[in-house]
Amino acid sequence: MRLIQQDSMLALGLATLATARAQFLVSELSFGYTGRINDRGEAKVPGFTIQGNPNVPEILSNKLILTPPVPGNARGAVWADQTNQYSEWVADVDFRVNGGERGSGNLNIWLARQGGQEIGLSSIYTVGRFDGLALVIDQHGGSAGMIRGFLNDGSIDFKSHHSVDSLAFGHCYYAYRNLGRPSQIKLRQTAQAFKVEIDNRLCFESDQITIPPGYQYGITAASADNPDSFEIFKLVVMTQDLAAKSNGAPPIQQKQQNDGQNQAKAQTSYGRNSRDTNNAKSDESFEEDSIPDASPDSITSSKAQFADLHNRLQSVNHHLSTIFRQNAGMNNMNEKRHEETSRMIDELKQSVSKVDKLDKLDKLEWLASEVTKMQRDIQSIKTDLNNRISQSENNLKRAISSNHGTMLEHVAVQTTPRHGKLIFVIIGSQIILVAGYIYYERKKTLPKKYL
Repeated sequence: MRLIQQDSMLALGLATLATARAQFLVSELSFGYTGRINDRGEAKVPGFTIQGNPNVPEILSNKLILTPPVPGNARGAVWADQTNQYSEWVADVDFRVNGGERGSGNLNIWLARQGGQEIGLSSIYTVGRFDGLALVIDQHGGSAGMIRGFLNDGSIDFKSHHSVDSLAFGHCYYAYRNLGRPSQIKLRQTAQAFKVEIDNRLCFESDQITIPPGYQYGITAASADNPDSFEIFKLVVMTQDLAAKSNGAPPIQQKQQNDGQNQAKAQTSYGRNSRDTNNAKSDESFEEDSIPDASPDSITSSKAQFADLHNRLQSVNHHLSTIFRQNAGMNNMNEKRHEETSRMIDELKQSVSKVDKLDKLDKLEWLASEVTKMQRDIQSIKTDLNNRISQSENNLKRAISSNHGTMLEHVAVQTTPRHGKLIFVIIGSQIILVAGYIYYERKKTLPKKYL
């Protein structure tokens, strides 16, 4: 049962390899494709020039740290010594960004003419005039992360331009900071279009852009006061035909290309954990290692019989090794497909969660309609209350006006002073005083009587 399953997987792998278009590694423009920056353990990147300020970037066994976690305001760059001579290519960059909560900075992937001399350590905001392509990864506009593409033919001075951000021809959002894993970005130039992919998802593309041969690959990074650590794990450049160069290659370089074609045949999705390309062998070696059938009459001695048996055992061994390599490649492919399926399931779950949010949105709409009804009821109650208050005020005014008029008349009548009584009292008192005085005077003039 296990052999049947392996045979079916092998058949599927052969069918996939037959239909897929092979990509060949351009070793002189690549590093990190074996999982190590330098297989010799040296602190340099073969075929590339390293630049940095204030310090040269640190080179570890499996990554290149362009800007360290401390200090801030650091710059780092890595530029290929040779130029790209292919019209169709794929550039695969694995990077990781770590930093504090408010860390900032930018990562720039270049394909420019004389980039090492004209651009050096510059970013898209500090570079002057350049000829080529720049892919910028930063937190533009306060977003969690954005990937933008810029083109220049040498006529625009980006450093003195009033709005560099407006020159981008394509962009997509991608939260790249503190993911805990490397992110994979691909630049793909074909005869039909130019594409940028991030983690096997399309970021943007254009059929109006073609980068001609003769440009240098480079990666620069710049950190701010709150620094970010920009780490590069690999830069892998591949093409479909190593012999299809724009200009003739010298014999030594052509020999290296032929050796790379025989040793480093890779799929487009070249992984960080791929095996050493020096041990890789083409999957088309079945017919080359096959031994033609021979008649038994041609074997006349034990030595010839031993040689024939030895050759056939070696052929079987080679075929088994090829099968095992193909099986290992299929396992890697199955793992990647499993990861893609898991990612699609996660996206489906996110879509389902969005549907749940739509249900919640319906509930929110019902709640909003109920709130609107309550507002209308409150408004009607308010209007009714205002009318009743106005009516009560009018009734009170009418009652006060009617009662106030009679009250004024009553007060006028009741409080009017009565002088008649006062006059009568005054005159009466005067008459009594006069009468008393007269009586007193008469009594005093009467003769006294004595006993």
